[in-house]
Amino acid sequence: MYKRILLKLSGESLMGEQGYGIDSNRLNAYARQIQEIARMGVEIGIVIGGGNIFRGLSGAQKGFDRVKGDQMGMLATVINSLALSSALEALGQKVRVLTSIRMEPVGDYFNKAKALRLFEKGNVVIIAGGTGNPYFTTDTASALRAIEIEADIMFKGTRVDGIYTADPEKDPTATKFDEITYDEVLERNLRIMDLTAITMCRENKMPIYVFDMDTEGNLARVIRGEKIGTLVKP
Repeated sequence: MYKRILLKLSGESLMGEQGYGIDSNRLNAYARQIQEIARMGVEIGIVIGGGNIFRGLSGAQKGFDRVKGDQMGMLATVINSLALSSALEALGQKVRVLTSIRMEPVGDYFNKAKALRLFEKGNVVIIAGGTGNPYFTTDTASALRAIEIEADIMFKGTRVDGIYTADPEKDPTATKFDEITYDEVLERNLRIMDLTAITMCRENKMPIYVFDMDTEGNLARVIRGEKIGTLVKP
């Protein structure tokens, strides 16, 4: 079993069936899954996207200044992180929010040593605010944080049950990979994460496991080693 993981969650998945914002049912289901593996003794770092509230790149396409748009996206991730921390606290789970940009008292400023101390004390650690810089996605932030906190693996929880040869929601002939290398992901131009994130993971030998987080219980299944998603490895 893994000692420490980085879980990347999609902000868009938090919308549930609403189409915008945060669906409380989906949020609470995520919290229950996270608490379940915390009780198994796994140390959990979490990075959440902000696409359910605001996406910097789409904002730039609509006329926003790109830097300001990305900063708005960073703040969206903070909102999602606070929502998840609240849901975890309601279950009695110890949790702390750290932020990549200073905004005390919303959350403490992130650094590796602080995150590791919090893990030792039994906290789930949610790292909000992306990388703290424009032009980087939360995929890249999750790769960076996984490497920084020395996670055993990065789990990318999505609404799809792994990596396919094409988008299974658009192409019914798409077939699923059980395992795939970083190089194959890049060669096939599979859009599971942005190129910067994939390259960072490849260079630092950080395995990635892509799975369906929206089916409750799946997070515990992948922790136990069930092959229900796709492993990306060297």
